[in-house]
Amino acid sequence: MSLDAVLARIDADLPAATDRLMTLLRIQSISTDPAFKSECDKAADWLVADLNSIGIQAEKRATPGHPMVVGHVGDPDSDVPHLLFYGHYDVQPVDPLNLWTAPPFEPKIEDTDNGPVIRGRGASDDKGQLMTFVEACRAWKEIHGNLPCRITFFFEGEEESGSPSLVPFMEANAKELKADLALICDTSMVSRGVPSIASQLRGMLKDEFTITGPRIDLHSGHYGGPGLNPLREMARIIASFYDDETGKVTVEGFYEGVHEVPAEQLRQWQSCGFDEADYLHSVGYSMPHGETGYSTLEQQWARPTLEVNGMWGGYTGAGSKTVIPSQAHCKITCRLVGDMDPDALRGRIRKHVEDHLSTDAKVSWDQDLEGSPAPVMNIERPEFEAARGALSDEWEREAVFTGMGGSIPIAGFFKSVLDMDAMLIGFANDDDAIHSPNEKYDVKSFHKGIRSWARVLEALTKAG
Repeated sequence: MSLDAVLARIDADLPAATDRLMTLLRIQSISTDPAFKSECDKAADWLVADLNSIGIQAEKRATPGHPMVVGHVGDPDSDVPHLLFYGHYDVQPVDPLNLWTAPPFEPKIEDTDNGPVIRGRGASDDKGQLMTFVEACRAWKEIHGNLPCRITFFFEGEEESGSPSLVPFMEANAKELKADLALICDTSMVSRGVPSIASQLRGMLKDEFTITGPRIDLHSGHYGGPGLNPLREMARIIASFYDDETGKVTVEGFYEGVHEVPAEQLRQWQSCGFDEADYLHSVGYSMPHGETGYSTLEQQWARPTLEVNGMWGGYTGAGSKTVIPSQAHCKITCRLVGDMDPDALRGRIRKHVEDHLSTDAKVSWDQDLEGSPAPVMNIERPEFEAARGALSDEWEREAVFTGMGGSIPIAGFFKSVLDMDAMLIGFANDDDAIHSPNEKYDVKSFHKGIRSWARVLEALTKAG
């Protein structure tokens, strides 16, 4: 099949493709707000109709929440590779509305210093990204009458509201959804114009604890001195989590399962165009404050963290209240990497706290346990290098295997529920303002994203 003809078709069809995206962006599919339930249904219906219009057998599937869209194309009995493409059609709320420069669901093209952008809620996260793949498939079908491989389309409507229906739906439909490889588009490029494939994400562990001293708040004149103050106790224990000189976490066994980054990946990270100074200065930092001996990208992508997200207790109202509080509270999260076990780590952190308690201090722990390991992609599969080559050809710049500081649960679910590896490719930029007012998606990202997926489809078909 001729790739050149497909790419030419994509170029010629860009205005129409942009119009289709604009239509989808006008649908107010805010999944977390029940007032927009009908809009989520409308977005799912639009996607079903669009997929059907290019010969993909698609339908809307009901869930206890918002519907899924599932579509199939290709002969199940053929020996060509079978890919699953995942995206989500729901969007974040638009608040605060007064900070938008234009109505969030009236998308438009704007000129900026970096070229034209598509401005509107969902433009980057994730409707624009989702449609890059659909438009690539449209071009393949229009030129060749079919696609180079078998594809399952899987679009979710609850990603921005916690995905409560996702895992049950995947479990109930595992046989239908299982493919050779999952493709996920809900990611970004490491730097503008640098195509990226996420090879590792960070997992998450959440916990919360309360330290209790006296049974009631005490008068600080009567008990100040002999009385144990839970806020002081909390501050001392939190300080004991860290080594001030190295920035390392001092919890015994914390780094079990953490691996050093392979030399080839480090080379790609060092040459990917990431501007450490700009990244730090943009939020008011003058230097990195994590582990010594590791670059900012390594700290963000390949090193674990223990962060204090909230600490409170005692009197916080206006004026002064001279008390020794009965309790102090703390919320923590850990970002996990490599083979770190969230359950084992939770036990180590709790032991550290309990071992450092003073006499007369008691600790109680939250029982709402949350934790997930870090998804690590199998980049040794030949498909990954094939996709990297295809992206490099399109962007005329070496594509890189990157990490991600955050978590994308669906990548882990594909592995744990369907035993399926995932490949994460997206074309968003860091300044796209996802989840914020004035969200945008570069027209270049949309156009070259479509062309990139066309190349990747051909490359994965040959690699498979």
